[in-house]
Amino acid sequence: MLLRNRFITMRLLALGLKRSTKQVLKSKLKVQRRDSLLLSVFYAAAGIVQIIVLTLSNFALFTSGVLAVFSFIAAYGLFTVKKWSAWLVICLFFPQLVFGVATLYASILSYIIYQETAFMLLNIALAAFIILTFVSFVYVAVKRKSFQQT
Repeated sequence: MLLRNRFITMRLLALGLKRSTKQVLKSKLKVQRRDSLLLSVFYAAAGIVQIIVLTLSNFALFTSGVLAVFSFIAAYGLFTVKKWSAWLVICLFFPQLVFGVATLYASILSYIIYQETAFMLLNIALAAFIILTFVSFVYVAVKRKSFQQT
């Protein structure tokens, strides 16, 4: 039974009637590079989180909104593999690092006063954000020539 199912699947793949999961995902997203896809997902998620921070602060943190817009632009540039996306990621590193460290510092001070689990989870998420921002900066800085050739 298993052998027959594999045979049918292979015949459908050969005829082009059924595609493998990788082929379907690649054809729908038109992914050129996997590393660009991962980086664009990270910057899109960072942009969403920064929009949430902007709305939770009653739009008092204007810089969070600006960083969110630039994060979405960087996510688009990385996903479509634009030449300018590497330089935008490099330029975004320092403002996002300052945003992450300042928010982490304020969160740690709040955790010292209130000691709630939510602050501890926020601290862990901010530390992960800072680490991922650093890793993406280093990766793009090292591979910037390969981003500019495509």
